[in-house]
Amino acid sequence: MSAVLRLPSEARARVAGVDEAGRGPLAGPVVAAAVILDPLRRIRGLADSKALTPAERARLAPIIRSRALAFGIGWADRDEIDCLNIFQATMLAMRRALLALPIAPTHVRIDGNRCPHLNDLPYECSCEAIVGGDARVAAISAASILAKTCRDAMMEALDACYPGFELASHKGYCTPAHLDALRGRTPSPLHRRSFSPVRCRLGVEDEDHDEALRQLLTLQTPEGV
Repeated sequence: MSAVLRLPSEARARVAGVDEAGRGPLAGPVVAAAVILDPLRRIRGLADSKALTPAERARLAPIIRSRALAFGIGWADRDEIDCLNIFQATMLAMRRALLALPIAPTHVRIDGNRCPHLNDLPYECSCEAIVGGDARVAAISAASILAKTCRDAMMEALDACYPGFELASHKGYCTPAHLDALRGRTPSPLHRRSFSPVRCRLGVEDEDHDEALRQLLTLQTPEGV
């Protein structure tokens, strides 16, 4: 005798949640994660990574990695951010995270109000953007935690390569300590030349200066640093 387990349609679908970390910092990459949760293996405590303490994120990250059906990480580096702009670089990081998934999603939920271009991915899937999704959709919450913990680990490792900027403490965000360090040092290769405080430190001024400043102020929402 055999039996077939019948799951609700939501459980049968492979829904990937996608979120990013690091749009606002002055230095370092923007990192995205994609997570397909297992509906049969619930994870307690999922929430927007910005609402969690570093200890809570550190506890949840390995649980997400072990219990999820699949996860993928992608990022765009400083050169790509400066060449494309931070929005397009974020979309690129999200695409890379989706491409890193070992199984294909049937539907993608993105935190925010825009979806990356997915038409040329090697699989077909639908996509929706959800404003505030990192606090409302479990898969997006899980992605936000993986993106944040991955980026934090990258910045902590890079701190040893570029001493004096205290990257391990502020993760590249525009804190007073970071601005003080920039005043006394030449920006490192990690610093985003298209972001206003770095441009000013390098003495770069052009018609894009005011737009770069507005961009920074819009995105500068520290994620629990």
